[in-house]
Amino acid sequence: MSSMQKYISNTVKSIPPSGIRKFFDLVSQTEGVISLGVGEPDYATPWHIREACFHSLEQGYTMYTSNSGLLELREEIAKYMKKGIGIEYNPEDEILVTVGVSEGVDIALRSLIEPGDEVLIPDPSYVCYGPGASLSYGEPVSLPTYDEDEYRLRPDVLESKITDKSKVLILGYPNNPTGGIMHKEDLEALVDIIVKNDLIVISDEIYSELTYNGKHVSIASLPGMQERTVVLNGFSKAYAMTGWRIGYACGHPDIIGAMTKIHQYTIMCAPIMAQKAALEALRHGEGEMRKMVEDYNYRRKIIVSEFNEMGLTCFEPKGAFYCFPSIQKTGMTSEEFCEKLLIEEQVAVVPGNAFGESGEGFIRCCYAASVSNIEQALERMSNFCIRHIK
Repeated sequence: MSSMQKYISNTVKSIPPSGIRKFFDLVSQTEGVISLGVGEPDYATPWHIREACFHSLEQGYTMYTSNSGLLELREEIAKYMKKGIGIEYNPEDEILVTVGVSEGVDIALRSLIEPGDEVLIPDPSYVCYGPGASLSYGEPVSLPTYDEDEYRLRPDVLESKITDKSKVLILGYPNNPTGGIMHKEDLEALVDIIVKNDLIVISDEIYSELTYNGKHVSIASLPGMQERTVVLNGFSKAYAMTGWRIGYACGHPDIIGAMTKIHQYTIMCAPIMAQKAALEALRHGEGEMRKMVEDYNYRRKIIVSEFNEMGLTCFEPKGAFYCFPSIQKTGMTSEEFCEKLLIEEQVAVVPGNAFGESGEGFIRCCYAASVSNIEQALERMSNFCIRHIK
């Protein structure tokens, strides 16, 4: 069959495949694998949320909604945002229901970026930010963060990377892959730089409920930041609703209006059944969500303690459900470590460099797995480290 590569956009050609998916092609070919790789709760969506979906189908809710999403869902999101991060949003024109946070990232970038604009991205970070910037014809710019800083973005690093082309700063905290968070004082240290350089912030807060020490703080809640911040959040992680693909964006009506234009021409609307389920999650799902977060916290303590015991130094993640231990004592690259661990011990973790250059020398492990799987994986990894740590 002849190649069709000449027809493919050069922008798309220039984007490497996801480092996570590339690695998991290997996993699918290996039997008996315990995976600490996929960033997904091991819980099923709570029954009452699923039941709300069933009832919506029985009642004939199978049609389109408003492009912006069900008004009653947007009203509930507005209540949640006021209670959770102390910000008031108008459900009429400042909230958009999206197909997951991933769509929110995509259409926020496409709404804001002109060709050549620079998008500032902490590194390591979620894999879609850089490619999303490139697909919007922007230029992703890496902002290195460091283990010794618990992966908080330092103001001096931000300031050093700003040019006259800088337009958007993406903040993904609690952070995937590191589990790092930004405290209020960390965010306050960024505000003057952001305002002085007229940056817009896209704040991905999908893990906001998974904050273990204290309460999550949104940069949008700080003085002068609400109008220049697009807050993205959703239901996948806290409510175990990854497959429902339901999220939302909150921000200035001009920006939300621009995002809605793209959304209406590409997506139309999020599925009504998923919106009905999300409505139930917000109204009655806090109890189950808190229980899941307590379980993650318990698993977090187990996995961090064991990694440090076996010689894979790991700072204590303060949010999300990932830890990011160093594998530098083995002398291997991140990819070499993960491939050998998979072959020798049938444990799957993700190379840290899949999340950016600053992730080299580390691995991402997800502790949203069962305790028994975590314990078995840790035992196998300990055996691996006995053989390979120098």
